Amino acid sequence: MRLVLVAGTTETAKIPGISAAGADPDLMRHTPGADLDVLVHGEPTLAPVVPVSPTGCPTPAVVTRAARELLGFDTLGVDAGIAGRTGSPAVDVGAGAGADVREPTAVPDAEATYERAREFGAALPDDRVVIGETIPGGTTTALGVLTALGEEPAVSSSLPENPLDLKRRVVDEGLDASGLAPGDAAGDPLTAVGAVGDPVLAAVAGLTAGAVESGTEVTLAGGTQLAAAAALVRHAGVDAPLTLATTSFVAADDSAGVAGLADSLGVDLVVTDPGFDAVDHPAMDAYVAGEAKEGVAMGGALRLIDESTASMADLRERIVEVYDRLLAGDGPAVEPAEPPEGGP
Repeated sequence: MRLVLVAGTTETAKIPGISAAGADPDLMRHTPGADLDVLVHGEPTLAPVVPVSPTGCPTPAVVTRAARELLGFDTLGVDAGIAGRTGSPAVDVGAGAGADVREPTAVPDAEATYERAREFGAALPDDRVVIGETIPGGTTTALGVLTALGEEPAVSSSLPENPLDLKRRVVDEGLDASGLAPGDAAGDPLTAVGAVGDPVLAAVAGLTAGAVESGTEVTLAGGTQLAAAAALVRHAGVDAPLTLATTSFVAADDSAGVAGLADSLGVDLVVTDPGFDAVDHPAMDAYVAGEAKEGVAMGGALRLIDESTASMADLRERIVEVYDRLLAGDGPAVEPAEPPEGGP
């Protein structure tokens, strides 16, 4: 089993009020590279900060890193348009950073990114892969893709109050600029992601298609962004079994409608509750209050804990340790507790 994290950037994240995946818009561009570093190395290496929201909510990478330290699973990074810097090895699928979704073309190289990722996914040697993402602004581009495909136009948010009206206005502007109406790209996923998506969605969809076509079991680790990737795969004609593993925080977000979306796409939905409300600690308090909810394969990491002999109490304890090392000045742990053979 391997956890694959696809990291990239979209200029859509700079729209005020769209995303909380960074303390401010200037630092937000460093979030994907820093998230990958936290997962792989236990700390940012080249990015200037540990990603936190404007209110101080830590990146979900803290949770996924804690799960990795407990379980020792392999990881793999995929560069799908990282704008900042990362010190982690990553497979480059040739994607540039995504443009503002309101531009006529949001992902100029969508087809090439999808095909490179599909080829790479087909070559993965694993029996099972868990695929996650890190891209600020990604729920808005996911909404764009779902709308262009004619799927249920609802997504979650990293903010406690989901700014769906703002996202819909932004997507409407993007569709107008691209000459598309809702549903015009049904059955044409590359048109959808190229017009109003982001490079991470193109790469995740390609990886997923290639992996399942070669017989690999795929778990999409995330919320509505990964559901949008599943929609791209379905509209590409791939009907293989897929699982969407998300958090209880996304599932409880009525504005997201993830259960209905998964059902309409024929995707098995697995929801895991990490029990964060049992602990009073800043590493988990903001999630209970509705912030962040998902990202950096957090839902998949929780699912892996649930499948293992480790408990959620073990995970919560390790989350506190990782948080304190990263954000309380105690220094990072660079290697997993039980490094996997052949893993980074």
